[in-house]
Amino acid sequence: MEYTLFPLCEYAVTVRFASYIDEAVNDIVHETAARLQGERKEGIKEIVPAFSSLTVYYDPVVAGNYADVCAWLRENIGSTGQAARHSTRTIVIPVCYGGEFGPDLADVARFHGMTEDEVVALHSSGRYRVYMIGFSPGFAYLGGLSPRLATPRRPVPRTTVPAGSVGIAGGQTGVYPLATPGGWQLIGRTPLRLFDPHREKPSLLSAGDIVEFRRITAEEFARWREEHDDGRH
Repeated sequence: MEYTLFPLCEYAVTVRFASYIDEAVNDIVHETAARLQGERKEGIKEIVPAFSSLTVYYDPVVAGNYADVCAWLRENIGSTGQAARHSTRTIVIPVCYGGEFGPDLADVARFHGMTEDEVVALHSSGRYRVYMIGFSPGFAYLGGLSPRLATPRRPVPRTTVPAGSVGIAGGQTGVYPLATPGGWQLIGRTPLRLFDPHREKPSLLSAGDIVEFRRITAEEFARWREEHDDGRH
């Protein structure tokens, strides 16, 4: 696949493979990121994959200037062709839908002319790909939402969305790992902690993972919290 290089700032280069979101393109992004990690040279600080591009952050004092880093990229990207399928993890996320945990579920159901149970059944039957992590620490942008559930964002964002909230915005679904402002339509909440700075790997999800949602009851939600809560919120 063809690609283009351009400077994101004075210490970062972006490699763009396409201008659209596509699973095959995202495979190439992650395969290339893994290849660059394997050939990482001194001064390369971070390699960040996104939907259809990746960005390489570097120390210009150590790695060289923009032209030097571009030369290293061209040497190691080469002709990408079709990306090899890399191993993926499947993460099952329990979700309590509706009620206090999903205050917008009824609105989403009305918008689509469905019952709340139909929305939940459709949402929890999908398999979702983590295309990238962004917005806030550990926030995963998931692809694979059924077009039948695509719903506009709220006209007025909430000033605080509780951590663990599961939402829909346009053609995407996602989980808020931290309590932040947000305008997504909230349909449920998970008791899982998706981001914990005390863990060796703070973010539960990584780009390339597959996510499945499993419906649980409010009682199961409370029991999960009691069994797994270590006092950090």
